[in-house]
Amino acid sequence: MPIYEYKGVTTAGANKRGIIDADAPREARSRLREQGVLVTDLEVSAVSADVEDAPKGVGKRAWMKRTFRFERRIKGGDSLPVYTRQLATLIRSGIPLAQSLSALIEQVEHKDIEAILRDVREQVTRGTNFGDALANHPQLFDTLFVNMVRAGEVSGHLDEVLVRLADYRTRQARIAGQVKTALIYPAVMFFIGAGVVIFLVNVVVPRLVSIAKARGQTLPWMTRFLDALSVFMQNNLLLLIVLFFGTWIVWKYVLLRRDDVRFWWDGIKLQIPVLGNVLKKQIVSRFAVTMSTLLRSGVTVLEALEIVTAIMHNKVMERTLVEVRTRILEGADIATPLKKSGVFPPVVGYMVAVGEQTGQLDEMLERIAEVYEEEIETTTARALAVLEPMMIVVMAFVVGFIVIAVMLPILQSSSQIR
Repeated sequence: MPIYEYKGVTTAGANKRGIIDADAPREARSRLREQGVLVTDLEVSAVSADVEDAPKGVGKRAWMKRTFRFERRIKGGDSLPVYTRQLATLIRSGIPLAQSLSALIEQVEHKDIEAILRDVREQVTRGTNFGDALANHPQLFDTLFVNMVRAGEVSGHLDEVLVRLADYRTRQARIAGQVKTALIYPAVMFFIGAGVVIFLVNVVVPRLVSIAKARGQTLPWMTRFLDALSVFMQNNLLLLIVLFFGTWIVWKYVLLRRDDVRFWWDGIKLQIPVLGNVLKKQIVSRFAVTMSTLLRSGVTVLEALEIVTAIMHNKVMERTLVEVRTRILEGADIATPLKKSGVFPPVVGYMVAVGEQTGQLDEMLERIAEVYEEEIETTTARALAVLEPMMIVVMAFVVGFIVIAVMLPILQSSSQIR
C-alpha cells in the first residue's frame, strides 16, 4: 500500500499537509474529504517502499526526489530512541506488533518517520518479518538495528531487544555530543578569527596603504606583504570560492569514497594531537558497547563482529575487525588478535580474554564501554583545556602581525611630521 504525501485546505480555510496510506490516489482523496480536507496536491512519499508500484505518473516526482539527490538526513532521526522505547513498552504490554505500530504512528511528530513507520506497518500486516520491513529503510534503521530486531524476533524477546537498542542509541548520542562539544570551541574561534583577518586585510589595510602611497611613504615589508595579499584576494575572490567548494566536493564525494584514501585519512585523524586520542577512545567505546548489546541480544560473536565492522565509520578499525574475524574463523580466540592489532589498547585485549575465560564476555565488554565513556569525558575536558590557549595564542599572533603591519606606517608618518 503506497504512502501518500498531501497538501490541502480544510473546511475552515486553513492549509494542511501530511501523509496518508491508501491503495490508490482516489481512495486517499476520498478519505481526506471525509476528514474535511480538500486535496490540492497528492504524490507518493519518497520514503515509501511501494513507489515503483504506484499508479503511473503519481509517484514520478517522489521517484525523482529519491533517485537524483545526495543522501538526505531523516528529519526527527534523533528521536528514534524515544520511539523505540515507546514501541517496546507497547509490545511488553501484550499489544500485537501491528497495533503497537499504529499507536506509535499517532504519536510521531515528524513526517519522514511517520511515513516510514506507516510503510513498515503495512509490510508487517502483509506478513513480512519486522526486521525485514525495517531493512527496507536503511536511511533510518542501520544494520545494527535491523539485525538486533531480527535476533529479538527469533528469540521471542523483541521488547527487551528494543529497550537495549534505545539505551544503546542514547549512549552513543551522548558520547557523540561530548566529542562535538570538544570541537565546537576551536571551530567557533577559527571562523571568528578568519572573519576578523579577512576584514582587516580587505578593508583596513587597503585604505591605509592608499593613504601611505599618496604621501610617498615607504611601506615596511609587513605592510607590503598584507597589501599584496589583499590585492590577490580581491582580484581572485571568485576563483578562490570556486576552488574551495570544488576541492571540497571532489574530496568528499570522489576521493573519500575510495577505500585507500579513506583508510589513509581515517589513520591521519587518529594521529591528530589531543583530538585523535578522543576519537580513538570513542571508537573503542562504540565497539565495546555495540558488541555487548549484540551478544546480549542473542547474536553470535562472528555475526556481531560483522555488524560492528559495518558501523565503525573508520577504515582503520574496520580492517582491524576484519582481520580479527578472519583469525577467529581460523580457530583463534577473540583476545589474541585484538592484542596484536596495535589499534586496541592492551587493557582491552586482557579484559576480553578474562571475559572469554569466565563466559561473561558481554558483561566485560559493558565494563570496557563504561570505562572508556568516563575517559572520553576526562579526555574531552583536557582537550578543551589545551585547545583554548592554543587557539588564543595562534589568533593573537595572526591579529598581532596585522596590527603591527597597520601601525608601523602610522608611526613612521608621525615621526616624519615631528
